[in-house]
Amino acid sequence: MTRRNADLIAEKLHAAGCRFAYGIPGGEVLTIMDALHQAGIHFRLTKHENFAGFMAEGSWHATGAPGILVATIGPGVANAVNVVANAYQDRVPLLVITGCLDDADADTYTHQLFDHRAVFKDIVKATYKATGQSLDRVLDKAITEMTSGQPGPVHLDLPIKVADAAAAAPTAPPPPAAAPAVAAASTTLEQARAMLASAQKPIVVAGVDALNDGAADALKVFIAATGAPLITTYKAKGMVPESDPLVLGGAGLSPLADTHLLPLLQGADCIILAGYDPIEMRVGWRNPWPQEAPVIDLTPVLRTHGMHDVAVTLMGSVGHNLAVLAKDHERRDVWAGGEPAAARTALERDFAPEREGWGPATAFRTLNRVLPKNTVITADSGAHRILLSQMWHAEAPREILQSSALCTMGCAVALAAGYKEAAPQRNVTAFVGDAGLEMTLGDLATVRDLGLSVPIVVLIDDSLALIEMKQRGSQLPNVGVDFSGTDFVKVAEGIGGHGVWIDDVETLEREATAALNRETFTLLCVRIGRKAYDGKF
Repeated sequence: MTRRNADLIAEKLHAAGCRFAYGIPGGEVLTIMDALHQAGIHFRLTKHENFAGFMAEGSWHATGAPGILVATIGPGVANAVNVVANAYQDRVPLLVITGCLDDADADTYTHQLFDHRAVFKDIVKATYKATGQSLDRVLDKAITEMTSGQPGPVHLDLPIKVADAAAAAPTAPPPPAAAPAVAAASTTLEQARAMLASAQKPIVVAGVDALNDGAADALKVFIAATGAPLITTYKAKGMVPESDPLVLGGAGLSPLADTHLLPLLQGADCIILAGYDPIEMRVGWRNPWPQEAPVIDLTPVLRTHGMHDVAVTLMGSVGHNLAVLAKDHERRDVWAGGEPAAARTALERDFAPEREGWGPATAFRTLNRVLPKNTVITADSGAHRILLSQMWHAEAPREILQSSALCTMGCAVALAAGYKEAAPQRNVTAFVGDAGLEMTLGDLATVRDLGLSVPIVVLIDDSLALIEMKQRGSQLPNVGVDFSGTDFVKVAEGIGGHGVWIDDVETLEREATAALNRETFTLLCVRIGRKAYDGKF
């Protein structure tokens, strides 16, 4: 059989560790789907490209291999825009393969036709048009772009005839990839060391770039060596187990958490940003420390966000530079006033379960206790995500997955499904609001068809609670945020899963445990009532 260009693409992706691809077929992508299948990459049919892209992200979190999203011409591409934008902002390596017309046909044909590359150009790291010439090198470039620096999506527009055509002989192999820069100039490094050595109140803020750099072990060593308390973004939760007394938990979207965390940053005399990208943070984190503060920024890329100032920048591997700074550092007592410990106690108090009755905080703490250790959870966007991200105790990296920069709805079930299929031995549970679930109800059939045992916790309040709270806080009338309730138990049964109403701790404990052992999804329909999040975050 003649080796096609599509086969070359599939072989490159298989060599990169990819074993799953997701999307919806169309005539323009049949050849690449066949090639992926022949190469040992399983193509999974979804009901929407957005769901497909988030399943691809879930598989990446589970395996470390880039995700693959396949979209056909026109509407397939248009449907994929949201999840590609999410991959760009949330630093997810995702290859977006789109089918397209051959140039000669596009000159005189308009049906479903628009410029795919123009649509994607501002939300991908790179976009390529496959021509068949040096396609092997284009794929090498695409994989490098996806996975280097800050990971992100890359787009490949693949014409029908190019996919079918015989692959050209390989060009010369690319030169070995250069080792990444691991530290700044020695003078800059010495500045950072001197700042840290003199600090009486050091503090660390860790973010997505530390997570993607695999810097968890280095971060543990650093805070142990320096005594610096640790704040993480939501994505970086679990890089150091949150049972560690130096860990103050996550930050990002909670004004209540900020009342305890921001004063520490304002009073610190050395702030270490460990792969911290403020794209995850709310407006309250703009200039969160004085302009002249001694801030050391450990970053793989040049920061141009303008959200805050730093004194010293160490470019390169976050983990390596943490290790360099920790080496030979003399540990001494810091934070003599005990402010971080007091903040940790206050956070535990403020994000505790409801003292009386039933509510989302009690449900989250119950599940954090009942679900097996190292369960991976996913969170959709909405009020529940903020409270959950503050309350949930993560003990390892990537135990809580969400759309943290773009904050898009409709991601949680897909992330859970993609992770569970790629790592079937792990327990995975999704958390989603009732409105978020209704956005992706059709793809419960995808979860069913794949036979995935995924508990899905649905927080039911018949409202876009976060937006309703903001609307009410602005003294605006209630418009466009409330809706009638859906009978999710019947929906689950009709699609082929299991559903149960939950109104108390005992039922939640019993049904969550049972859900882990089913061969299909379970909707744990947790009724919390309207305004259940008031005063919670």
